[in-house]
Amino acid sequence: MTDSFTLARLGAPGEEVPVVRVGDRVLDARGVTADYDGAFFAGDGIARLGAALDTLPEFDGDTARVGAPIARPGKIVCIGLNYRDHAEETGAALPAEPVIFMKDPYTLVGPNDDVLIPRNSTKTDWEVELGVVIGQTARYLDSPEDALAHVAGYAVSHDVSEREFQLERGGQWDKGKSCETFNPFGPDLVPAARVDDPQRLGLRLWVNGELRQDGSTENMLFSVAHVIWYLSQFMVLQPGDVINTGTPAGVALGLPGTPYLRDGDTVELEIDGLGRAGQRMVQA
Repeated sequence: MTDSFTLARLGAPGEEVPVVRVGDRVLDARGVTADYDGAFFAGDGIARLGAALDTLPEFDGDTARVGAPIARPGKIVCIGLNYRDHAEETGAALPAEPVIFMKDPYTLVGPNDDVLIPRNSTKTDWEVELGVVIGQTARYLDSPEDALAHVAGYAVSHDVSEREFQLERGGQWDKGKSCETFNPFGPDLVPAARVDDPQRLGLRLWVNGELRQDGSTENMLFSVAHVIWYLSQFMVLQPGDVINTGTPAGVALGLPGTPYLRDGDTVELEIDGLGRAGQRMVQA
């Protein structure tokens, strides 16, 4: 057995099968769980999966599509303006406390799925983010020091955003964040035990082959641990929930000419140790 494994889901939308990647091998995880959902994480599923690796058969199903590495979460909580350079490029004041908004869980799609540019959109933007999946219920945590024990794992997350809907149409940010397909996630969920320090991860994003974002989680205003602790004071974080922890500088909103995404554009993104994803933009 080895603890060097990651979680993934393969198959057509709505038909994804949970698998385990161990080196070049892909193992069928259905002997342990029907899916990587809240019940799996709440039941110490990652530990059970690790203990069962020697018994899992090779996966012989459809590997053409990689789905999101977790089932649809109960909620996606996002942190805005969590990198100093991103706040500065957008002209926003540095927040004294984490800026919280929600994203529709139905936005979660596979890491290589097409992203649909909404109808009437002219300002669809990119954001590479460290995604955090909750593994244990977090409710009124005593301190940030308690927080990381509640993490199941980490993944590459693309918090696609429509800036006009978000910033110019009144109300809350959610409607600029919750358009269909607006959260490609994965390719894999890397167990928390394999990430030595979530504040030492490089994040990068390219648009049509041009590097646009190149940052590090060490530049977060509020660390992953602080964010989880802080959120737990206002809401209960359940196993399987996702937190998008913010994006570094380099989004279209802050670039000269604001080069927003258009039909046919491609986006590639990666985080150190968590994998690489890529999407094509398609008009809805």
